[in-house]
Amino acid sequence: MGLNELRKRIDELDAQLVSLLNERTRVVLEIGELKVENSGEIYVPAREKEVLDRVITLNEGPLGDAALQNVYREIMSASLALERNVKIAFLGPSATFTHQAARAKFGGSVDYEACETISDVFYAVEKQTADYGVVPIENSTEGAVTHTLDRFLETPLKICAEIYLPVSQHLMAKCSLRDVKRVYSHPQVFGQCRRWLHENMPGVDLVPVSSTANAVDKAVREQDAAAIASSLAAELYDINILAHDIQDIGGNTTRFLVIGKTFGGSTGEDRTSLLFGVKHKVGALYGALEAFKQYGINMSKIESRPSKTKAWEYYFFVDIEGHAEDENLRTALRELSEHCDELRILGSYPKAKGIDA
Repeated sequence: MGLNELRKRIDELDAQLVSLLNERTRVVLEIGELKVENSGEIYVPAREKEVLDRVITLNEGPLGDAALQNVYREIMSASLALERNVKIAFLGPSATFTHQAARAKFGGSVDYEACETISDVFYAVEKQTADYGVVPIENSTEGAVTHTLDRFLETPLKICAEIYLPVSQHLMAKCSLRDVKRVYSHPQVFGQCRRWLHENMPGVDLVPVSSTANAVDKAVREQDAAAIASSLAAELYDINILAHDIQDIGGNTTRFLVIGKTFGGSTGEDRTSLLFGVKHKVGALYGALEAFKQYGINMSKIESRPSKTKAWEYYFFVDIEGHAEDENLRTALRELSEHCDELRILGSYPKAKGIDA
């Protein structure tokens, strides 16, 4: 086939795709109406996982699995926005890594609300000015985000999904690399990119600012300035990336949580997050954790935080494998509760496979 014939075939396939996408969306809207009638959640992470896993099994190439999932992420985002005017609160400002994580999970069609603090994200969802929130919970090199942990001590909200996002820093500017006279970014980002800057930009002024978004805003306005920020920042501010992945340490990843009013059912590949306080007696914590070993439950994370009401008493945040509805986990939680003054299930949700991006 010649070029014109191939292009004609593309046009024919596009017509079929548009028709099928609209047919799919009409079915989604019918499902949305049923959800409203039954007071169901508009966003169902378990179903999302099922759809994304299934398209991989259907994929025969040459389109890669990740690329196909990205396409479906946007299809589902558009459908979600049509079902209801969904708003996602995130730790701002715009173009932060939390914003990027939120976009990776919910796509580009829903509405987003930038919040100044982690508490503001929780408040937005609690007061129903936002449907869901995205907050950081831990970083692979820096550890837990204690502000998020502490907020779970006083909120009725639940964890309904998780996101893993690689932290990649990029140098961006309106000018060429040789014309850059100064670089703006957050002080922590300069620390993460110290070696690259020393080797590639000696003598260039490094100007610290309050956020990477603020850095890009300055770089856009100045002809001889650059910024170090995320790829999303480059996209939103329409600025050229001059150098990719300039951070000194590779593999730095941040885990984010999606918070909402409820959490969903089991998928067979889930994680459960707990908050508990043990009784004030010798061996209480050991006895509490023994229940996980007895029933073969893997504990992937434990963090302690001081009680806000009692001096020298602590709460423990634990991530374990499985769903709260699983029989062995239900039994283990019953035994765990015997050692606790308080025990709360913060959420059971699909485990993110590898890195969501």
